[in-house]
Amino acid sequence: MRLRDGEVSVLKLAIGAMLIMAFAAGALVVLPYFTMRGVPAPEGLVAYNEAQLRGRQSYIANGCIYCHSQQPRDPSVAPDMARGWGRPSVPADYVYDKPHLLGTMRTGPDLFNIAVRQPSRDWHLGHLYQPRAYSPGSIMPAYPFLFERKQGASVAGEVTVTLPPAYAREGERIVATQEALDLVEYLLSLNRSYPVVATPTAP
Repeated sequence: MRLRDGEVSVLKLAIGAMLIMAFAAGALVVLPYFTMRGVPAPEGLVAYNEAQLRGRQSYIANGCIYCHSQQPRDPSVAPDMARGWGRPSVPADYVYDKPHLLGTMRTGPDLFNIAVRQPSRDWHLGHLYQPRAYSPGSIMPAYPFLFERKQGASVAGEVTVTLPPAYAREGERIVATQEALDLVEYLLSLNRSYPVVATPTAP
């Protein structure tokens, strides 16, 4: 059976599209996998504990990845180091990250090294409750549902958020839930200030 000219054109187009897809998959998925699958974890990189893993899931569920990246770029590409976000990331930095949370947008700052820039748990808790109390003009949404409003004296085991006077209500306590504490534990684990591990090159 002989194909007509129009059918031949469609067939060529389909074959061309499949070849392009195969090449892209090989270059962007297969080659990097075989090049970097043996990259060891740096000595300074510690695996996440249970609380940090729960916090990581909260980070994903609350959409933090949509506004924050975790991949400082090389100085030749962008001024990320000048912004104080730390050295450029390398594949070894993400050995324990599954899935990877590199991010594609920076509505907010990069969080690759947020634990170095801001190591205070109290700051992070207050910032989650009301970002503008700590970063005037911030467009980050508040997450009050991660906290409970209570009256009276503190109870043993509770973590009370100390807000700036302008945002605190007399007689009311803002108590962090376990989810808030876990999320902050995850943020405080984002410390990639150890020496860079050389990345293998493609053969």
